[in-house]
Amino acid sequence: MEQEFSVPQGRFRLTRQPYRKNELLQAWDAADDYLLHHLAEHEALAGKNIAILNDSFGALAVALSEFRPTAISDSWLSQQATRENLAANAIAADRVLLLDSLSLPSAPIDRLLVKVPKTLALLEYQLHRLRPLLQPDCRIVAAGMVKTLPANAWKLLERLVGPTVPSLARKKARLIFAGFDPNIRLPPNPYPTYYRLTAEQPPICNHANVFSRESLDIGARFLLQHLPESALYRDFIDLGCGNGVIGLRLAELNPDANIVFVDESFMAIASATENFRSRFGDSAQAKFVVGDCLSGFAPASADCIVCNPPFHQQHAIGDHIAWRMFQQAHAVLRPGGELRVIGNRHLNYHITLKKLFGRCRQLAANAKFAIFSCEKA
Repeated sequence: MEQEFSVPQGRFRLTRQPYRKNELLQAWDAADDYLLHHLAEHEALAGKNIAILNDSFGALAVALSEFRPTAISDSWLSQQATRENLAANAIAADRVLLLDSLSLPSAPIDRLLVKVPKTLALLEYQLHRLRPLLQPDCRIVAAGMVKTLPANAWKLLERLVGPTVPSLARKKARLIFAGFDPNIRLPPNPYPTYYRLTAEQPPICNHANVFSRESLDIGARFLLQHLPESALYRDFIDLGCGNGVIGLRLAELNPDANIVFVDESFMAIASATENFRSRFGDSAQAKFVVGDCLSGFAPASADCIVCNPPFHQQHAIGDHIAWRMFQQAHAVLRPGGELRVIGNRHLNYHITLKKLFGRCRQLAANAKFAIFSCEKA
């Protein structure tokens, strides 16, 4: 649902992604509003090179588009929302340069505007990469909601950028102002990280924004024990692949199969790509797709989809992403195809899955997780 965002820079119509018909959540928060008011009242931005980090749905980029900012995000959905919100407000797409989280601006940075992400490791990686581009008089302003702003955000900015000063809270949002200290010597960038599943296999690469980057999470470990191995399945999809460990195991169990790795995180796809190639080389039987779940996939084009769905989008918690994955999986599967999914037991995915697929059975369960097999009629 389109909503109007009114700030000193103008009035803008904004929507979230993915689109939901009766959307109750806004495409911005009070931290966006606070930051834009601060900029209008205290900063002269004309002629400045502005970089924006982790803009959720383009609220900052759209409002500041007259200054031609660069917006850097790890989320494909964030970038898509920015494109659509620019178009909805009759703003040319080239007014904002969109970069993924592994890319760098070509110009020095005069103002760095940061929405503090849920994963502080992502911000740590970003500051390591961007610090050499910060001009000596660069000013850095970070913004976040008080209830979700990690306490270590201040320390991270001070350690990698310079001295910080927090603002007073306003509408449950806060700003952090950081000055650039040229005398800080950066430690080595700790990302990506690596761990081994077995001593015989290559280490698993995990870029900074990948879930459970220090070790294999317990849900994935359980799912690895219950993956399909079938000569009837030719085309597999690892949906929401993260670092790709599920798809790697599918490729081992089904060596003649085609595996498609899908995630909306650029860092997840970069991790999955490196992990697959270090194990199997440049195989034509694997594809890597960054995008919105299975949007754009042909109907009836897959035999088996394996999914460990998230139950949050940024700081918003809910089952809408999982439900979207299930619906799209049903459309993309061939008749007789299978969705194999794991979830926390309390989420009761089997109720939703049975309504959608009709045929749904529990394959395995432990104290925390349940694994279901759903067959498309």
